[in-house]
Amino acid sequence: ARQDILRLLGNRLRWVDTFERHPEIAAGRVVAPVFILGMPRTGTTSMHELLALDPQFRVPLSWETAHPFPPPQTASYRSDPRIAQVDAALARVDRLLPEFRNMHPMGAELPRECVALFAHDFVSMIFDVQFRVPSYQQWVIGEDMAEVFRNHRRWLQLLAWKKPGDTWVLKSPQYLWNIEDMLREYPDARVIQMHRDPVTVAMSVGSLTATLRGLASNEVDLKEVTQHYADLLDFGTRRTMAARASGLLGADRVIDVQFAAFRADALAEIRRIYAHLGLRLDDAVAATMQRFLDAGRASARHARHRYDLAASGIDLARERARFAPYQQAYGI
Repeated sequence: ARQDILRLLGNRLRWVDTFERHPEIAAGRVVAPVFILGMPRTGTTSMHELLALDPQFRVPLSWETAHPFPPPQTASYRSDPRIAQVDAALARVDRLLPEFRNMHPMGAELPRECVALFAHDFVSMIFDVQFRVPSYQQWVIGEDMAEVFRNHRRWLQLLAWKKPGDTWVLKSPQYLWNIEDMLREYPDARVIQMHRDPVTVAMSVGSLTATLRGLASNEVDLKEVTQHYADLLDFGTRRTMAARASGLLGADRVIDVQFAAFRADALAEIRRIYAHLGLRLDDAVAATMQRFLDAGRASARHARHRYDLAASGIDLARERARFAPYQQAYGI
């Protein structure tokens, strides 16, 4: 925890200093970004990885969000020594928690969730995933995120300063809780919302979080963690449904994707997304995506993540009742 906090504070100090010395960075444009949102464990990571294969998109990679200074540059973007540094740190996690690899792929050159950028304002769900801090997480979901999203834009401007791209593609489950602030900062945003059975999601994210918290605690209560996330998912889905119903996000700028359909034929869903959002999918890029999918199916890192209803402590009838409006709204 101390190591992470010092890294984040150091990054933040350098970030403030860089903008003071180079105010021109703030003139960088972030136009019609694509946001992938949805509950954790709904395929958002795989979607982010696939879209990252399209050169028309710019995604934040794990190494540049962890160590953004000096700002990344086009010439050294795939050879920067920080890549090896981050991969070595992730390898240590794999050695300590080998089962975590089956739950969530990690790599220095894989896309990173925006929780890593929000963490520099210390208003991020990432801390609750790593540590048991329930009162902090309750504060996070009720916090006004306007300043955090203004700073989020500035982080994107910084990352694109010397490594520009056409369109940002961003993802985080935290958008579910803060969708109104997100859309106010990015009124031209385009959104892909992923959907899956919320009870399954609660069990899956409970299992993942309980595993990851094992790095920071000697005692982890799987039932407590799972219920904690079931409550957060209920809050997030209701908040996002209300924001969409209010018209804050126009139907032409959002497309819904079912996890089951994405698993069955990811490329077909990708084509549907591109068509709906007015994007062009090049044939060569589609072929690259298909090769990535084929390799993933044969890869050990995509081994099945297992979890159990009885062990999770979920009250199935209670959860089905309170998630019914969400499931009915999206045909889950």
